Amino acid sequence: MSRSKVAVLRTNSGNILEDYRRLLELVDYRSILDFNKETLIKLNLSWTKYFPACSSQPWQVEGLIKTLVEDGFPRENLLPIENKTVVTNPHKGARNNLWMPVLEKYGLGFTALPEVEWEVHEFKEPLMKLDQIFPEGIEIPKMFRGRQIIHLPTVKTHGHSTTTGAIKNAFGGLLKEVRHYAHKYIHEVLVDLMIMQKELHPSIFAVMDGTVAGDGAGPRTMTPHSKNIILASSDSVAIDAIAAKLMGFDPMKIPYLRMCHEKELGVADPDEIEILGIDISEINFDFHTKKSFVIWGDQMLRKGALRFLEKIALHSPLVVWAPAASNIYHDWLWYPTVGKSIIRKFSRTEWGQLFEQYKKY
Repeated sequence: MSRSKVAVLRTNSGNILEDYRRLLELVDYRSILDFNKETLIKLNLSWTKYFPACSSQPWQVEGLIKTLVEDGFPRENLLPIENKTVVTNPHKGARNNLWMPVLEKYGLGFTALPEVEWEVHEFKEPLMKLDQIFPEGIEIPKMFRGRQIIHLPTVKTHGHSTTTGAIKNAFGGLLKEVRHYAHKYIHEVLVDLMIMQKELHPSIFAVMDGTVAGDGAGPRTMTPHSKNIILASSDSVAIDAIAAKLMGFDPMKIPYLRMCHEKELGVADPDEIEILGIDISEINFDFHTKKSFVIWGDQMLRKGALRFLEKIALHSPLVVWAPAASNIYHDWLWYPTVGKSIIRKFSRTEWGQLFEQYKKY
């Protein structure tokens, strides 16, 4: 397997936009993206509300778009997008996470994927699980076919998949809001997403923000830590592997990364990845994945002691209880109490202060 490259830089709130330019130039992004092709900018919305490290950061969005526009990438070829889940709203999320002021500054629109045409796509390569989960056919956004894609994930843990990043960001683009049915086989599904993307997109690029990284019960109820790291790569597997390594995990022990590596969908072995930029050999965030109350309950129903209730609880009209329970826990209980306390502390950091500046755009 060829040696993949991942660019990694340290940054600070005063130089973040310039450092994103340096990052993209370091990985030679012009050799990855065709300026003449329409390009999807797949944002990452894990929560409609803003919470540090949870969703694409506004400076991450601006760092990418500013560089592209200044380098002559036609604005009309840049298509920022995001999907919904049963518990998120893309339009509200784009406002709450301050993407909209950035997009408007550079004359770009925002497309919510539930509002575009979806169609069943028959993939040529055999899939591990998704064709069994959706036997009636896998629907994808019609606009994905033949377009380049740039993923904008953050560095964080995830209760279902240990870590999350560029690969799982496709989970929120290629599958409809019913994608929670795929959680039972999440690692195999993430491999499927890499297979699907390679068939759909002529180029795949990822720009990952680790200025604030999330530890614990991700992707939402995490403990954010200022880490001042940014990453970029044309290999989604490699950038996720290096992010996992930075967080303190062995990438080859994370099933979706190991399987992607074995299927030659990308490189997950850090020894086979060339790092451009800083020396990361001594970096270890010492993160540990935990499960939120909601993810713990979901896994109990799908794979644990309550799996005898899975069909009636998650595959019947009664399924509406699940997003309702999630919203009650996350938005009404956790966020106003624990979450607000964390955000108050975050607001005193350099990144919290920068987030406040974006409110003035």
